[in-house]
Amino acid sequence: MDGKEERVQSAAAFKSYMLKNSTKSNLNLYDHLTRLLTKLMDEQPQNPVDVIEDISSDVKRGLLEEMQSTLQDLPETTADVELAKQQRLLFTRPKDVDHEEELVETPLPNVSELSFYLEQAGVGLGREEMQRIFLALKQLVESQLLLQCRLWGKILGTENSYIVAEAVVEGDDHSIDEPAEEEEREADTQENEIDQLPQSTYKPLSVVPKEATGTGANKFVYYVCNEPGLPWVKLPSVSPAQITAARQIRKIFTGKLDTPIVSYPPFPGNEANYLRAQIARISAGTQVSPQGFYQVLEEEGDEEDEVSQSNYEPNPDFEGIPAAEMAESLSNWVHHVQHILLQGRCTWVNLAVKPGEESNEEGEADEKEEEPDEPEPEVGPPMFTPISQDAEMFNTPPWSLSLSSTLTSQHAVAVLRSNLWPGAYAYACGKKFDNIYIGWGLKYTGGGYTPPVLPLPQKEYPSVPEITEALDPSLEEEQTLKEALEEQQAVREEMEATEEEEEEDD
Repeated sequence: MDGKEERVQSAAAFKSYMLKNSTKSNLNLYDHLTRLLTKLMDEQPQNPVDVIEDISSDVKRGLLEEMQSTLQDLPETTADVELAKQQRLLFTRPKDVDHEEELVETPLPNVSELSFYLEQAGVGLGREEMQRIFLALKQLVESQLLLQCRLWGKILGTENSYIVAEAVVEGDDHSIDEPAEEEEREADTQENEIDQLPQSTYKPLSVVPKEATGTGANKFVYYVCNEPGLPWVKLPSVSPAQITAARQIRKIFTGKLDTPIVSYPPFPGNEANYLRAQIARISAGTQVSPQGFYQVLEEEGDEEDEVSQSNYEPNPDFEGIPAAEMAESLSNWVHHVQHILLQGRCTWVNLAVKPGEESNEEGEADEKEEEPDEPEPEVGPPMFTPISQDAEMFNTPPWSLSLSSTLTSQHAVAVLRSNLWPGAYAYACGKKFDNIYIGWGLKYTGGGYTPPVLPLPQKEYPSVPEITEALDPSLEEEQTLKEALEEQQAVREEMEATEEEEEEDD
């Protein structure tokens, strides 16, 4: 009898434990198990041990329909699912597109061929990602009126990366998007004439004008996207001030174009402008080609000294250089992108000459003598300069050459790597070559980066006697000064009277 009483007491204690209500849902385990078993007996599902958890959740959810549920449902779609849905559109073919139209010559680059050669060189993004990028470039070419398009590379970021496409847009008007500063100055001048307020004598430094679209650093237009399938965004044109500031700072990209650039010296723009400036710098320093592949395009009506070096075309007489020779000497590689001067432009502009003064007659120009402070024009290296003439930095050679394979050199590819811009590569094989950049968009600095020191604070005002505060004179000093002034006045009057008498005698 004692054993039965103990079992009864234990069962009662366990039942009372199961009847305790939860502090979160105000439910108890006893009632929940009762409802759960009742539902199992009524529905009798197959493999109940596999679905017991789901049935338990349904029972709980049914009791809490009128109350706020404490269960958190899984998100319906994740970021990867959304990206997969957008990339799925890349693999769909429009029904209204004819197969014969696809065979027409297109500016779409052969990314598969580029991926093959880069794979031989040990560089690339992988076949799967390169195929998605190829389809994304196809989408870009179909949506924009592009005359040329190529994969420039990929710039890495902390949150997202940038896939960069280099293009030539059809119908470029070679215009310069400059703010209407003259209208603002004229409005300020009219207000000052009305109010007659004092005008400042400070003259700000002249702003270096931006190069027109299709010339210099703005020769090409660049589109970026974070992932294949996402919308392409056109980057703004770059200004000399942005290139000059980008040379003085060192920032890692975040992957968001609207991120502000907080730096010293301050950068005039956001991450989109900084990205465009770095692309211009990397292109000017690392875009190379085999010697003789391009030739300068001379248009009719241009003088010999005014031929634009930025215009070039493939040389039809180029027969190709063997990969073994390309891998032996840097003299077989040349720059085919214009050098960016210290002014931030590819072509130097004289800021001392106003635009209206350039149209003066030749006679007037001959009469004027050259000013002593006339700035000397900057001259960069000419187009198609061999990369063997590039200067070393931090005791590091600017380039490294190699063959993709030393075992089968007859089928190897010449690989060129930049040491000043880590991530810039070029390959050459016969008549084929290409450039690509895959990196963080930062230049090699030799060692650890040290940010520039802030300048000393400017003095509030110069300490000169004219503005230095002095003590007030005493009464005796004022009386002495007054007597001295009276004596000087008396002497002056006597001298004037004497001069008048002499004149009358004459």
